[in-house]
Amino acid sequence: MPAGGLGTARGIRHNGLVDADVVVIGAGALGLSTALHCAMAGRSVAVVERHTAGSQASGRAAGLFKSVQADELRTRLARRSIAKAITFADWAGTPLPVADPGSFLIARTARHRQFLRRELAQSRRWGADVREATRAQLAGRLSYYQPAGDDFALWCPEDIYIDEPASLIQACLAACRLHGAVVTENEPVTGISVTAGRVAGVETGRRTVAAPVVVDAAGGWVRHVAGLAGARVPVAMVRHQLLITAPTALIDPAGPITRVADAAVYLRPARGGLMFGGFEPDPLPVDPRHQPASFTTDDVPLDLGVLRQLAAQITAEVPAASTAPVAEHRGGLFTMSPDGRFIAGPVPDLPGLWVASGCNGSGFSSSLAIGEALATWITSGAPPPGMTALSPGRFGPLPDDALLTRGLWQYAHYYDPVTTTSEATTQAGAR
Repeated sequence: MPAGGLGTARGIRHNGLVDADVVVIGAGALGLSTALHCAMAGRSVAVVERHTAGSQASGRAAGLFKSVQADELRTRLARRSIAKAITFADWAGTPLPVADPGSFLIARTARHRQFLRRELAQSRRWGADVREATRAQLAGRLSYYQPAGDDFALWCPEDIYIDEPASLIQACLAACRLHGAVVTENEPVTGISVTAGRVAGVETGRRTVAAPVVVDAAGGWVRHVAGLAGARVPVAMVRHQLLITAPTALIDPAGPITRVADAAVYLRPARGGLMFGGFEPDPLPVDPRHQPASFTTDDVPLDLGVLRQLAAQITAEVPAASTAPVAEHRGGLFTMSPDGRFIAGPVPDLPGLWVASGCNGSGFSSSLAIGEALATWITSGAPPPGMTALSPGRFGPLPDDALLTRGLWQYAHYYDPVTTTSEATTQAGAR
């Protein structure tokens, strides 16, 4: 057996003592993808979810898959996830509806135009299919966006979306069960057992789950879960909101995704209307560890006024974002890391504990690739290329106030023209 890897799969019993190769805590997109790929690698897998699958952040996602990313590793993971979503039925064995209309990335200021030109050059160097778009292409393909000035746009034909985020959750859930993973819902984990300095399994209110590998994919509760083993995950939880308008004939349901970088907003067709979301300049931290035990994502405070302020920036181009009746207003929690990159891999100094977190707004869309990479690492003992850069221990003993400050900065500057991740980290640390 490779160092750090697992042997052959063992059986899982559904009642009483459960024995598994891998236990995944959390049945969101990251957790289910990791579980599915471990099961497909021949391992016995148990998934334990405190509520129902996808009921927290994943079920409230925008569903956008974006090929243009800030660095080569994230670009590779994003494009791999897009390919896996499109071919999901072929490799996972269950259907997944995907819309593949491509996307426009738009800049209306000189600073952001320069930023997009840089992204165009580096994304093409990293293999992404990204092209400069003309004003005529914008006007011809976008029913809901009318250029009002000297817009600069990139056309990203690889980009896709999943219309209803629950579709990905249900597809992964069905595929997990098809490949032998046991998924238990409404069963909170109450403890992570540690024997002789390494993880030995988990405890719930109903059973003991013995396993040499435990993956913390608990979303907004990732720090609480890690704390059960005395470990720490370097993320800050931040509210994110979006809305979907009532159906309108002004929206072409087959239209592409649009992101307006200088306004930090995104749009796409949804349910016959328009989805609109954005990144707040003054984001709201919400840490479930400081909330009542009954707290769920349903309790995250929403503020439609924030979305109205974001929409006001693009009223000239997209009047529907400001004027169309709101059919749904929803929100969830992003797990933001200090450098804006995923937190994925083994926890230092506690063998057997792994983390799948640090979504930074892209966890849902990169979940299929992240889960695949983690499963490869777990089952073989060898990290896929580049994955050690996402180590949970890369920040050292960063105090909570610095985690929060830098996480909030990463959220507020999601579309901000920062040249490199290291520059962003330096600036965030100085604030």
